[in-house]
Amino acid sequence: MIDKNSIIYIAGHKGMVGSAIWRILSQKGYNNLVGASSSEVNLTEQQEIRAYLHTIKPDVIIDAAAKVGGIQANNNFPYQFLMENMQIQNNLIHEAHLLGVSKFIFLGSSCVYPKMAPQPLKEDYLLTSPLEPTNEWYALAKISGIKACEAIRKQFNKDFVSLMPTNLYGTHDNFDLNSSHVLPAMIRKFHEAKQNNNAVVVLWGTGTPMREFLFVDDMASAVVFALENQLPDYLYNVGTGEDLTIKELALIIQKIIGHTGDILWDDTKPNGTPRKLMDVSKMHQIGWKHQVSLEKGIHKTYNWFLENSENFKQVRY
Repeated sequence: MIDKNSIIYIAGHKGMVGSAIWRILSQKGYNNLVGASSSEVNLTEQQEIRAYLHTIKPDVIIDAAAKVGGIQANNNFPYQFLMENMQIQNNLIHEAHLLGVSKFIFLGSSCVYPKMAPQPLKEDYLLTSPLEPTNEWYALAKISGIKACEAIRKQFNKDFVSLMPTNLYGTHDNFDLNSSHVLPAMIRKFHEAKQNNNAVVVLWGTGTPMREFLFVDDMASAVVFALENQLPDYLYNVGTGEDLTIKELALIIQKIIGHTGDILWDDTKPNGTPRKLMDVSKMHQIGWKHQVSLEKGIHKTYNWFLENSENFKQVRY
């Protein structure tokens, strides 16, 4: 049984998702949270993660560690997105199994579903048709993690579960324009354009693709829900069940930031998947639902950006 004294290792505890999970667990009174920076433990090295886990002997592992990025980063570094993500998750999953860890929560991404899958995306659509080419390397890595957890659950009857979040954003996000996702990239672009006499903001694509966004604290609450309950299935979507066009998102962010200049859509750049809306009925049926509206979440994220604009996270490959 998991209780407030259980040793919970959060891989990726300094990232956007991992830090939110740590924060919420701490607020709920969990007092044996464990994490290690990449300089302390290299998760791509099997011997390092094996030695570390044998030292801390966790009861629970939450895998919030991954190499992530937007369309440009996925296009430019396919090998790193495929190989490093597989190395991280394989090391954690396998060592958790060997150690007899009682619960493993694996975090994936909505990009694991096929590019042209029916909307909204159901868990059953996994591996039914081709992936979106611009992020297939990351998606393939995450799919292999899902199937590894399912295999352990099936063969050894262990409580290994995979949560597939929709597009996440929030405090501690990555605002580096070379590697960030669309929402934080827009926040930075509109902010800097406002600072520059409300200059024109250039955005990728046509603005027509539809996306769903989940505030990171809501994702963390779903992880805590999975921690405190034994979920009956191996795979669950986590999202709001609501989406909007990228153009609509841009207008919301522009208004919140107070930018009054023009927006130019560069249709020579890729749009990505036409639509990615998650069917979250399975999570709703077992008792979890998101709490933070999109506008409230963007306000919180922008406020954090303003407070940390001198030292926000940048990614190098």
